[in-house]
Amino acid sequence: MNALGNDEREVQLTVTDQATAQKITSKRRWWLILAGLVIVLAGAFLAHLVRTADGTTVRDIRFTGTNGTAMSALLYVPENATSTTPAPGILAVHGYINSRETQDGFAIEFARRGYVVLSLDQTGHGYSGGAAFSNGFGGPDGLKYLRSLPMVDTNQIGLEGHSMGGWTVLAAAAAMPDAYSSMVLEGSSTGAPFAQEGSTTWPRNLALVFSRYDEFSKIMWDVDRAQDLPTSEKLQAVFGTDAPVAEKRLYGAVAEGTARKLYQPDTTHPGDHFSAAAIGNATEWFAITLDGGTPRPVSDQIWYWKEVGTGIGLVGFVMIMLGVFDALVRLPLFASMRVEAIPAADHRDHRWWRAFAVNTALPALLFFPTFIAAFLLLPASSLLPQVVTTQITLWAVVGAGISLLIGRLMRRPADTHQSDWTKSILLAAVTVAAGYGALWLVDQLFLTDFRLWVVAVKLPNLRQLGIAAIYVLPITFAFLVMTRSLSSATVRSDTGRFQYLAAILMLTTGFIVMLSVIYGLFFMTGSLVTAFDPLSTVIALQFVPVLTAVAIIGIFTWQRTGSYRPGGLVAGMLVTLYVVAGTATQV
Repeated sequence: MNALGNDEREVQLTVTDQATAQKITSKRRWWLILAGLVIVLAGAFLAHLVRTADGTTVRDIRFTGTNGTAMSALLYVPENATSTTPAPGILAVHGYINSRETQDGFAIEFARRGYVVLSLDQTGHGYSGGAAFSNGFGGPDGLKYLRSLPMVDTNQIGLEGHSMGGWTVLAAAAAMPDAYSSMVLEGSSTGAPFAQEGSTTWPRNLALVFSRYDEFSKIMWDVDRAQDLPTSEKLQAVFGTDAPVAEKRLYGAVAEGTARKLYQPDTTHPGDHFSAAAIGNATEWFAITLDGGTPRPVSDQIWYWKEVGTGIGLVGFVMIMLGVFDALVRLPLFASMRVEAIPAADHRDHRWWRAFAVNTALPALLFFPTFIAAFLLLPASSLLPQVVTTQITLWAVVGAGISLLIGRLMRRPADTHQSDWTKSILLAAVTVAAGYGALWLVDQLFLTDFRLWVVAVKLPNLRQLGIAAIYVLPITFAFLVMTRSLSSATVRSDTGRFQYLAAILMLTTGFIVMLSVIYGLFFMTGSLVTAFDPLSTVIALQFVPVLTAVAIIGIFTWQRTGSYRPGGLVAGMLVTLYVVAGTATQV
């Protein structure tokens, strides 16, 4: 007889079932890549449509500034602006450790109102060369370039800057006092530490947009609470009054160049970029002080759809990397890395909760001490050219060292299988390269990147890649320790989805609690308890989404390799590039 016995039939069915499962899994891993790519392209296309609404064109501009410094900007040209019908121009500048794209909300709405907009990268930021703070932050060079454009009416020039970008446009105004008509300072100030003192006649036709919950009120206007700004003696001197400055009241006269107006939207310092009120205040002021624009109601805004598009891109960016990792680990070259992931703990006992408390609290507790220590003890140098990246590196390395020490004291169980280092490094490098390959693609097609509010993934240039090489080893070491802690905290009874949730909570709960306390008190009282370091307070906001992504990557890669190494390597490379390309270079 040719019929198979029962045992043989079961074996054949099992083999057939496994083959079918492998085909389904293969399709699924490709779908993750394809879905990520579709999301990335759809988001970038949406962002492009918003940027180019009403016939606006957007171009990547490079020009030479003072002392041969290479300068970078985005140029927005509305269709009404031509060499025969020049339009008003606006120089728009981001704040410290941001880049030209951070001003997109303002630039989009200015362009829709008929203004040519030059959204500048400050020196030492984005793709502009030089050191941060040099050449008047790049402001004079930006204004000079804007005025050289044939489609710009040089008699109608506006200046707008957020935070340190305000000092940038003030430097431009000081260098070229007759080259502009009006100015908007967003969350910024005249005077010390980096700008010329303001008066009733300088700068010309000034609007100050300073939110009620701005974290930098002490530095900018010498008041402890932003909501008390109207009583600032420094501000009153600029507005020419001895009484509290009245919000939205016009002081002085536009025709004489002495106009002044204060706006105080209900948001924070970084919130200015994500506030329809703050952006609307700026458009209203330029409508009053510049001639030749296209009238639109203040409420007519579409910029936030661009944020939706590039925010979607962030999700697709992570999906592509995870999909590529999943596909690569199934290739023969990496077959030895495919090991069953075995959770470390049988259940959540007191030891697990103790480890969870340490791992979630330690990063938050170390944040301000390490950031302040790095600022005071490790100034910018050729070996450490970026202050903020140095701060993050010290925070990460100190946290990793203490975590390893605590692990020894708590007698953490020895690690089981770990993947080969060489293959892990290769796999991680290709995975990260795939994500940045998608970023390069949308940059080429639509001139966009991946960002949502304060979180932004930018393509690094050659200079930034060289800087990344300085920081990548210590940062990667720290994230290897972090993903090791994640794998050590896995529980056998947890579903795959719960493993992700537990990992996210482990990495982010400390920061969520810390920020909730800081901003909860801030919104209730108007006083910032971390006013001793408002910049680091704002930087801390990024840690929640970034660490969430690290947790997802760590668990995803561990589930497919049984090892913390690939995830730690991916996270280390990714965070290094993210930070270096998105902050300021001082040397």
